[in-house]
Amino acid sequence: MAEEPRYIILLGPPASGKGTQAARLREALGLPHVASGDLFRENLKNETELGLKAKVYMDRGDLVPDDVTTAMVMERLSRADCASGALLDGFPRTIAQAEALDEALSAHRHQVSMVLYITAPDEVLIERVSGRRLCRTCGESYHVTFNPPRQSGVCDKDGGDLYQRNDDKPETVGKRLQVYRQQTSPLIDYYRRQGLLVEIDGHQPIDAVQADLRAAIHG
Repeated sequence: MAEEPRYIILLGPPASGKGTQAARLREALGLPHVASGDLFRENLKNETELGLKAKVYMDRGDLVPDDVTTAMVMERLSRADCASGALLDGFPRTIAQAEALDEALSAHRHQVSMVLYITAPDEVLIERVSGRRLCRTCGESYHVTFNPPRQSGVCDKDGGDLYQRNDDKPETVGKRLQVYRQQTSPLIDYYRRQGLLVEIDGHQPIDAVQADLRAAIHG
């Protein structure tokens, strides 16, 4: 009898390390990392029917409707490399999307296996993001605390000027976190009520977070 596919959702605020951890889990579990941002870029680039639909809304500055986003995700999950399941990152973002995902999986007699929620205090997340610096010339990324350049304000690769994006300034990051929590808290409650939510302390070294994630998955 074939093993039931595992659909694992990764949740976490900006700078929680979700992307880094997802890449490691992908290797460890042999499951594809399905990130909603990548799906949008792929569908827009290939001018698929769903990509063209999404573009109409994006060009107007509107949010892409849940049904279009869900259809993109389900099309991706229908591909052969997702036969054993997938790591879902960036989707669902809303209760409507979560319900649509449940319904779509249920139609194939599948379900969400678990939801891993990586958390960290706001001050830690703000430090991680606000310390980021980019080279104006080549785009190389640094961090004033965790990955500083050899000479302050100067790129190691080409000597270019390092700058801080407006999005990475502490006050902006604080607002982004506030919006994230407002949007995500209903989703956290939704999965907690289903007994699927596992909280992981993201304020640890990368290896320790990864160990906790794997321990949660393997029970």
